[in-house]
Amino acid sequence: MAEIEVGRNILEANQNMADKFRQRFAAQGLKVLNLISSPGAGKTSILERTLTRLEGRIRCAVIEGDIQTDEDARRVAACGVPAVQIQTQGACHLDGPMIAEALEALDLSQLDLLIIENVGNLVCPVDFDLGEDMKVAVLSVTEGDDKPAKYPALFRAAGVLLVNKIDLLPYIDCDLQRIHDTCRALNPKQKVFDISCRTGEGLREWVGWLESWVKG
Repeated sequence: MAEIEVGRNILEANQNMADKFRQRFAAQGLKVLNLISSPGAGKTSILERTLTRLEGRIRCAVIEGDIQTDEDARRVAACGVPAVQIQTQGACHLDGPMIAEALEALDLSQLDLLIIENVGNLVCPVDFDLGEDMKVAVLSVTEGDDKPAKYPALFRAAGVLLVNKIDLLPYIDCDLQRIHDTCRALNPKQKVFDISCRTGEGLREWVGWLESWVKG
C-alpha cells in the first residue's frame, strides 16, 4: 500500500509541474512534442531529417533524453538548432524536474517548436506528462507488427504515429496494415505517417503536416 501511495504522489507532483509548463509554453506561443519510442526505432534520425527540412521556416529546439552520453544532442546540434542533453543516469523516462532544469538553457521566446526526445522505452515515458501538446510515437517495422497491441498505452495516447524504416519491409516479416488497423482501433484520430529516413519516403508529408500544425 505504501508503495502505491508514493507512486501516486510522484505522478501528482509531476502533473503539477507539467501543467505549469503547459501554461508557460502556451503564453510563449510555443508548440511542444514528446517523441517516444523503443531504443533504435530511429527517433534521432527522424529529428535530423525533420529539422533540416524545417530550417528557416520554423524555429526549433530539442531536449534530448538518454541514460548516458551526449551523442544524440551533438547530432541534433549539428542541424543548427539549440539542443540540451539530459542524462538520466539509469532512469527509464524524463520527468518534470529534469525538464525544468533543461528549460533554463533555452530562450523559449525565440522558438516556435520544442521537441523532447524521451528515453528509449515504450512504457515508462507514457505515464509522465512533460507539458507537451502532443505525444508522437515512433515504431520501426523491424520491431514487429505486434507492438501496438502489446504496448497499447503509448499508441492510444499518441496524436501522431511515425512508422519508420519502411524501406526494410521487403526483407522482414511485418504486416504494415496490421499496425495501421491496431492503432486506428486504439486511437481513431491519430495521424499516421509511414516513413523511411534512408530513402526519404514519407518525410515530405510528415514535415508538411508538422509545419502546418505549428503555424496553425
